Amino acid sequence: MFIQSHVPEHSELAWIFECFTPIGWLERMTQFKDRTARQGRERIGAGVLTYPSLMAADIMLYDTNYVPVGEDQRQHIEYTRDIGQRMNQRFGDILVLPEALIQKAGAEIKGLDDPEKKMSKSLAADAPGHAIFMLDSPEVIRKKLARAQTDAEPAVHFPAGPGVRNLLEIYRTIKEQDWPTVEREFAGKPYSVLKNAVADAVIEVLTPIQQRYREIRTDDAALMEQLRRAADRLRPIANRTLLRVQEAVGLR
Repeated sequence: MFIQSHVPEHSELAWIFECFTPIGWLERMTQFKDRTARQGRERIGAGVLTYPSLMAADIMLYDTNYVPVGEDQRQHIEYTRDIGQRMNQRFGDILVLPEALIQKAGAEIKGLDDPEKKMSKSLAADAPGHAIFMLDSPEVIRKKLARAQTDAEPAVHFPAGPGVRNLLEIYRTIKEQDWPTVEREFAGKPYSVLKNAVADAVIEVLTPIQQRYREIRTDDAALMEQLRRAADRLRPIANRTLLRVQEAVGLR
C-alpha cells in the first residue's frame, strides 16, 4: 500500500479496467455478495464493487506472472485474468496474464470462532476472537486459541469436524507436516493439548516477524526512503504497462 501511494499509474490502470469490466462480473465477486448480504446494497460504498479492479491493476501493472495467494483469493486472480484476456482479445497482447500459486497446506484458514467462514480482518473488527493478527502478543494468541471452536467429542478424533480440522490445518501449515503425521500426533489427545501446540507453533513463527517489525518501525524515515527507492525501481515497469494500455484504448 505504501508503494501504491508513490505509483499513480496504479489508479489510472484500475480506472481503465473498470471501464471495460461488465457490472455482472463485479456483482458476482464473493466479497461484494457477502457485504451486501450483511449490510444491504444501499449501505455499502462503491469501493467494495470496484476493489477487484484495483487488485487487478496491482498485479498486471508490473507484468506479474505468478501471484502467491490463499484459496479465498482465487476469484480475484480469475477476475484479473478475465479482464486481461478481455483487453488482449480486443486490443492485442498488451497485458501479461498471471497465474495463482496456491499451496495445498494453509490454502484456506477459517475463523477461530466460526470454522464455516474464512479468517477475515473485517470480521475480526467486530469479533476479536475470530482471527490471529501478525502483531498479537503471545498472551492474546493463547487466549484466542483457547476459545477456538472445536467438536462435541471429548477429544481429537478423525474424521475431525470443521473447528478441529481448522486448528490442525494451522498447525500442519506452520510445521510443514502432512495429514497422516498430524493425525498420529493428536489422535485421542484432549483439545487443550491441540490448542497449546497450535499456540506454540503460531507464537514461534510470529516472534521473529514481530521483532523485525519493531526494528523497522524504530526509524520511519529510513522505512519511507526504502519504499521510495522501491517505487523508483517499479515505476519504469508501471509506466511501460500503462502506456501500452493507454495507447491501445486511445488515451494516448
